[in-house]
Amino acid sequence: MYVINVRAHYDSAHFLRNYHGKCERLDGGMAYDFTDAKRHLRAIADHLDHENLNDLPPFTEAEPSAENQARWIYDELRVRLGSVGEHLLYVRVWETPNQYAQYSERPVVF
Repeated sequence: MYVINVRAHYDSAHFLRNYHGKCERLDGGMAYDFTDAKRHLRAIADHLDHENLNDLPPFTEAEPSAENQARWIYDELRVRLGSVGEHLLYVRVWETPNQYAQYSERPVVF
């Protein structure tokens, strides 16, 4: 299977009529509460930030490659998201602006 990636960027605004929280005011959008998703991802990233990955489990045993980092972050994020975690498609770890490793438990078809 091939997976390709393209990016586009736009800025716009809207508000959510049937949501009660910060995003009910004019804002940028929601498929899942971005604040909650960012909180979980930030906690995982903080665990890795300014650390030698070779000293942190599971990378004391597994190679700290981008591929293994993507899988570990995927597993951690899936647990933190609770029942919503079963819908997590993939995690990408970017090594440079032009290359990344992606992990998913199932084929990702867009």
